[in-house]
Amino acid sequence: MTDQLVKDIFRAVFRDDSLDAEEDAALVYTSSRFMRMSTDTFVIHPLVFPGGDIGKLAVAGTVNDLAVCGAKPEYLSVGFVLEEGLEVSLLRRIVESMAETANIAGVRIVAGDTKVVEKGKGDGIFINTTGIGFEESPGRLHIRHIRPGDRVLINGGVGEHAVAVLGIRAGIQFSHALESDCFPLNKMIEEVLKRFDTVRFMRDPTRGGVATTLKEIAEMAKVNITIFEEQIPVKPEVKGALEILGMEPYYLANEGKVILIVAEHEADSIVSFLREFPGQEIACEIGYVAEGAGHVLLKTPFGGTRNLKRLAGTPLPRIC
Repeated sequence: MTDQLVKDIFRAVFRDDSLDAEEDAALVYTSSRFMRMSTDTFVIHPLVFPGGDIGKLAVAGTVNDLAVCGAKPEYLSVGFVLEEGLEVSLLRRIVESMAETANIAGVRIVAGDTKVVEKGKGDGIFINTTGIGFEESPGRLHIRHIRPGDRVLINGGVGEHAVAVLGIRAGIQFSHALESDCFPLNKMIEEVLKRFDTVRFMRDPTRGGVATTLKEIAEMAKVNITIFEEQIPVKPEVKGALEILGMEPYYLANEGKVILIVAEHEADSIVSFLREFPGQEIACEIGYVAEGAGHVLLKTPFGGTRNLKRLAGTPLPRIC
């Protein structure tokens, strides 16, 4: 039955020569000796949410992890843990979503595995992905390149993924439709790196949000990062939802955002370039780098300063 499932669902949708070969390991062409590999496991609940589903999230998340390191993603493997009783129609939808997202990103799904567990042991479906990408200039993006005076950029509004998922879980009907920002960013990132020479470092602010990501960067680079509350982009519908929920956007998960640390003299040009891409119209500069010891300082509109820490605990578990 598992063999039939693999043939009817996975191979029929993914359609790749490596899968059709039915070997124990995929044969792929390597275009460079500088290879990047990333792996992640996705356990989000619910499986389908506004703007995406666990399949789209699994592909986009892994692609983005490779892209922010400067690699061009090319291959993915996918592992499925399916719970007995999962509707085949839902599985097919998720698999088709994965195939569509992989096509948008320009990556191939070349290997996979399927396991079925007893009812009550798997909560529908869990997905593990491993991505492989290649880079031409290893070391171009590195934490050691960050300098005082560099600027901190983000390609769009924050908190969209977390709020969209939280709304569905809580059964809250917002006045404006809220959708996750889940999307593969590799082609946009590739174009930015082609055009601009002074991008120092990138990271996607997923779990832990912007605050935790910047704190990790500040500690690793041994600098302080100052960000301005008024400059952090938050879409009006997200801001309204957060006011209802009594939450702040800084620690909320994002799945289609990238933080860029860039040289001051190219910051404005990079922001303008980012805004040319669909869905990135509110890309902006949110702060700057200074000498320091790993602090992230949030400047409020009232002249105050908050020292942001890493996220502690899991206020939104199973968000990705």
